[in-house]
Amino acid sequence: MRVFISAATVGEWMPCFSNIDKLYTEKSKRFKIYFHQSGVGMMATTYSLTKLIMEEKPDLILQVGMAGCFDNAVALGKVVVIDKEFEGNAGVEENGKWRDLFNLKLEKTNYPPYIKRALPNPHIEKLNLLKLKTVTGITVNEITTRRERVKQLVKKYEPVTESMEGAALHYTCRNTNTMFLQMRTISNYIGERDKSKWMMKEALDNLNSTLIKYIDKLYKIA
Repeated sequence: MRVFISAATVGEWMPCFSNIDKLYTEKSKRFKIYFHQSGVGMMATTYSLTKLIMEEKPDLILQVGMAGCFDNAVALGKVVVIDKEFEGNAGVEENGKWRDLFNLKLEKTNYPPYIKRALPNPHIEKLNLLKLKTVTGITVNEITTRRERVKQLVKKYEPVTESMEGAALHYTCRNTNTMFLQMRTISNYIGERDKSKWMMKEALDNLNSTLIKYIDKLYKIA
């Protein structure tokens, strides 16, 4: 089994790199772990993942990273997996409302890879080995800060997390029939720009410790 751990930046998986690399890659011929940096944002991620899939033929892509959170009931530092993703930037804002590609009739709501406007993960039950909380995510190229924009997105998509790469993973993998799982850790609440209130270190530590547990379990059943 060829598993690729992908993140926008190397810092998001670097804490577990040496442990996983030595534990599995060096001693197992049937189970190989590789690390991949996709770059930041939907454009870079779509290109790099497509190239990865075409050239390397992975059995599983595990995307990991930080995420902002719309729901204050979800604790900072918590690790979640994304059940379905929405694209939150493609469209137009007019008269105080957000109209996406589906509202504009530029995309069909159930035309592949979409299902009811969303990009769901069909492998979620099989791959959520640690039974982590499953949530809905939204992907943007511009981090949300305006209260009005937050209200628009929450009303339309009811997301819990916000990232800059999640939808690219779901879109690319659904189109290429590649198994995937998106794992995120909550570093901050959406709209909070005081970074002293963020939990970057704790979130990163939790993400990497959870990632190691996940790989260990995957290795045992692969």
